[in-house]
Amino acid sequence: MGEKSQARGLPSSPHPQTDEKGTLQPSRDISGHIKAFYNATWSQRYGHGLPPGPLTLLYSLTVSIFALGGLGGSLLVGMLVARYGRHGTLGRSALLVLLAGGLMAFSRQLAAPEMVIIGRAITGLHSGICLSVVPLYLGEIAPKNLRGFLGLLPSIFICLGVFCAQVLGLPELLGQDRYWPLFLAVVAIPASLQLLLLHCFPESPRFLLIERNDVCGSTEALRRFLGTSDVQEVLEEMKEEQRSLSLVQTVSVWQLLQERSVRWQTLSVAVVNVGMQLSGIDAIWFYTNTIFRNAGIPESQIPYTTVGTGAIEVVAGLIGCFTIEKLGRRPLIITGFCAMGTCLAGITGCLLLQAALPWMRYVAVACVVGIIAGFCMGPAGVPFLMTAELFTQSHRSAAYVLGGSLNWLCNFTIGFIFPFLQMSTGAFSYLVFCGVCLLVALYVYLIVPETKNKTFMEISRVFAARQPLAPLCHAGMLRLRGYGAVESSLEGSEHSLP
Repeated sequence: MGEKSQARGLPSSPHPQTDEKGTLQPSRDISGHIKAFYNATWSQRYGHGLPPGPLTLLYSLTVSIFALGGLGGSLLVGMLVARYGRHGTLGRSALLVLLAGGLMAFSRQLAAPEMVIIGRAITGLHSGICLSVVPLYLGEIAPKNLRGFLGLLPSIFICLGVFCAQVLGLPELLGQDRYWPLFLAVVAIPASLQLLLLHCFPESPRFLLIERNDVCGSTEALRRFLGTSDVQEVLEEMKEEQRSLSLVQTVSVWQLLQERSVRWQTLSVAVVNVGMQLSGIDAIWFYTNTIFRNAGIPESQIPYTTVGTGAIEVVAGLIGCFTIEKLGRRPLIITGFCAMGTCLAGITGCLLLQAALPWMRYVAVACVVGIIAGFCMGPAGVPFLMTAELFTQSHRSAAYVLGGSLNWLCNFTIGFIFPFLQMSTGAFSYLVFCGVCLLVALYVYLIVPETKNKTFMEISRVFAARQPLAPLCHAGMLRLRGYGAVESSLEGSEHSLP
């Protein structure tokens, strides 16, 4: 997941640094070094440097192309996992990063900014594939009592990757101008480890049995994963799901959207994935340095303050990972979105008051930490886990394609429009994200059931018992019982959905 973390650590200032004559000045961060490289290469080719506007546009393309690559990767997931399986798809996608790392490593030596942009697009493609396939694979191999823990592990390693990228990007390490191609090429290291370690793990037993009808292969895979020869109970559970799906083919995204029996699950996946990106977390990650600069943090302290937020991110992710099986999915995701919304409102206040109250700069840092911590404890990993848990095998791949596509599309949108939103509304831009966070938390509270320690078939039956969407126009959303039932508001009705 190193390429995802590097993408989040790459952009730190939306505009190039220039003097009063418009001459590009050296910067202490990676983004400034890359902009200087683009400007110098353009000057060598055409005899003049890039004006600030086109240079910003070229760098914005470098940043946003990652999200477009991720969108493309998420759209390919359904086809890839059906053809190569979960394990096979992960192995093949890792080869893409080795290619991307090579392109970016030699981009300056060959004076080719295009190699940086293409390399970023390829790493985005790999991330789009992995961010769907890894939770899918883990969700299918995990026993139900460990599904939450394993489902959040990808977010933990993303946090670790972010922290490592922030440390490596310090001026004392790879943050120097001569080392930035090496910094971008570091993505090849985790990809190489992924290729090596995948040989230790078999294909998903659920995929082998339900989609390939390979009973022997599934049994052997279960024994390796569970560390015991007695896997009959788990095998029978998967066979029950296979029998229920024997007359059902794997559905496409379009079929998923049309199928009424899974409409609540589909809507929930869409709301949570869109909400995860529109919560403003990407604006915080992409422009953390800018937020700290606007809050009055001294320029020399910003890189180290950012590293500190990365460390908090790791700690928060670990807390979420080790508490999810005790607390459940819903409390973590609701608490996470509520904490983010509160801290986003706090950042607005800090930016408005920091001129009059200098100590507000430290409150702004605390709010950024709170947003990142809230995200890592719940919304960072739970939506991907929920996608695996809310659908049976025939619908799961299409659900990941839908959720991943919405995720990356919103990622690109926020990364592209946030600077303009900030220019037009200033500090009040964060209130938009605050509203989104609170609305998503309310939706999860009202609609999404708790899935802890439930089999895939049990979760499917919970949603099957829900009312269709249309009657909700005439039904009230009243107090939930247990894990989010919708109760009819018709007078005298005591009927409650499970």
